[in-house]
Amino acid sequence: MIHKTETKEIRGEWIEFIYHLQDTICKALEEVDGKALFLEDEWQRADGKGGGGLTRVIQNGNVFEKGGVNTSVVYGQVPDKMRKQLGIDGAKWFAAGISVVIHPVNPFVPTVHCNYRMFELYNEEDILTDRWFGGGTDLTPYYLFEEDAKHFHQTYKNVCDEFDPSFYPTFKKECDDYFVNKHRDNERRGIGGIFYDHQREDENHNRDFWMNFGKSCGNAFITSYLPIVEKRKNTLYTEKNKHWQEIRRGRYVEFNLIHDRGTLFGLKTNGRSESILMSLPPTVRFKYNYQPEPGSAEDKLLQVCLKPVEWVPPSLKREL
Repeated sequence: MIHKTETKEIRGEWIEFIYHLQDTICKALEEVDGKALFLEDEWQRADGKGGGGLTRVIQNGNVFEKGGVNTSVVYGQVPDKMRKQLGIDGAKWFAAGISVVIHPVNPFVPTVHCNYRMFELYNEEDILTDRWFGGGTDLTPYYLFEEDAKHFHQTYKNVCDEFDPSFYPTFKKECDDYFVNKHRDNERRGIGGIFYDHQREDENHNRDFWMNFGKSCGNAFITSYLPIVEKRKNTLYTEKNKHWQEIRRGRYVEFNLIHDRGTLFGLKTNGRSESILMSLPPTVRFKYNYQPEPGSAEDKLLQVCLKPVEWVPPSLKREL
């Protein structure tokens, strides 16, 4: 049995990582934008108890219309609604994570999201009863450039293959099956990436394995996304392109508010609403029964959202 105090070093290592990654990502995004800077907002949970977070938001930039890079370190008693929603049986909980959502100005630059987190659960005597890691990064373009899709997916496949060649196909499918607007004929919000959750240590993968995997995935964010931004940020666009971007942003909002477990978890555990909802784009458009013209660039994007694509070839190694 491990007492909560004995896991302090583990929690500290993960917290240090997410704070450092937050600094690194914000600096890189500011350099690409060239105008807007992140505004920092430190917050605490109700009554100053249960931890808090550091929300950083960039708005009205040359490249980024709105974006957030958030860290949170929170804990507390397990309420009934959390027990029911997460299917957990414990008395106390701890969670620490980083969440990134970037909405660009230019419709030819994709929106991106990533989230990496650690969760611990304790009993009434503060004995650790469970620990898991989760996370992922996914891309939501408005116009499809296959070379960009391949670059993004190849970046995360390379990371996954360093740990286990079975991870990329498994976690890509998890991503394709998770970021789905089921109420819209299983339309994906984008072209996916990787997604994993509730990964616990076992005889083959110890705690350090999963922590290091999360770190490697988090550190790959800049490499996976910024080359695409640099390539597309100066592309000329029209009002028609912006109109389509806002239509697709509407789908993004629908997923986040209806299906996303992280959003629902935060709102149901008295999380800070402004930080949770920073993921929403600044402008969206909901148009009744909007359908893109068949065969158009807009329709091409929609089709890959309806039918996920294998963007990179499988590993030469046998996938387990």
